[in-house]
Amino acid sequence: MRRLLILVALFFAVAPAPTLAQIGDEVLPPVFVETLLELPDDAAQAAKSGKRLLLYFGQVGCPYCKELMQTSFTQKAIVDKVAKHFLPIAFNLFGDREVTWFDGKVRSEKEFAKFLKVQFTPTLLLLDEKGNIIARINGYYPPHRFSAALDYSVKRLEGKLPFAEHMQAVPQKGASATLNEQPFFMKPPFDLARKTGGKPLAVLFETRHCAPCDELHKEGFKRAKTQAALSRFDVARFSLSGRETLVTPDGRSTTAEAWGKELKISYTPSVVFFDDRGREVFRLEAYLRPFHFTSSFEYVSSGAYKKEPEFQRFLQNKAEHMKQAGEKLDLWK
Repeated sequence: MRRLLILVALFFAVAPAPTLAQIGDEVLPPVFVETLLELPDDAAQAAKSGKRLLLYFGQVGCPYCKELMQTSFTQKAIVDKVAKHFLPIAFNLFGDREVTWFDGKVRSEKEFAKFLKVQFTPTLLLLDEKGNIIARINGYYPPHRFSAALDYSVKRLEGKLPFAEHMQAVPQKGASATLNEQPFFMKPPFDLARKTGGKPLAVLFETRHCAPCDELHKEGFKRAKTQAALSRFDVARFSLSGRETLVTPDGRSTTAEAWGKELKISYTPSVVFFDDRGREVFRLEAYLRPFHFTSSFEYVSSGAYKKEPEFQRFLQNKAEHMKQAGEKLDLWK
């Protein structure tokens, strides 16, 4: 028994950490999982948690795949939905990994894609617990339609109406297809290098077709208290797919897209705060309602983050002071 325990301990000591799913050199969002690609086992394991398989087919250099990952899979509501209801597995359209299907046969990724009649990328297949394909999402869908497509499986609609009929009820237009502009955004050339004693920096990362981003511009940025808090910062905004060159707060030259990857931006909108020495000190990885959004700028500009490392405690103290001063506090509005 002692020898067995030692062997078990050694196994866990050297067992490699789980790797992120990727296609070629492109690392996929963390919601995608790496499995042994034995899909009947994956489906059975997923079913224990009330989940189903979501199969994603992409390829190196696919612009529509990139758009899907940078828009839909950076929106927290969609990522949370996928994580809650699916076991998402990614495949390379021309890959060579071995995949076991529900018929028991083992095929390479490229043979598997042909077997399932995947013609182009991105293609996403929604499966039921037995491995039946209940919906096929061909090509790029903007986030609001992509989320609705996922609902076909989430709500178990396959026995009630065809997928095409379900999608006919979804509006074609959703969030803005262009980025919103603000007069306080820094203009190019984007030299974000900081100087001691200067303003802190707030960097906003967004994407097109991002409903929370639209809400941020329509509500968050319109508040007088928010604008007052913003005035204490240099504010730069970049798209996650931006090709413009910039100088980072610590003085390096790069592109907006490369910097977003380096910072591991997973959600849009995200705001990353840097102090006057170019060090990241705080970040928001989703759009919060105006009280919380404005408070994040106050948290950094006041230097409160140096004394109170927990943002939630800072918010509690602020809310308490407002109540004591007789100010009306509505955390949602």
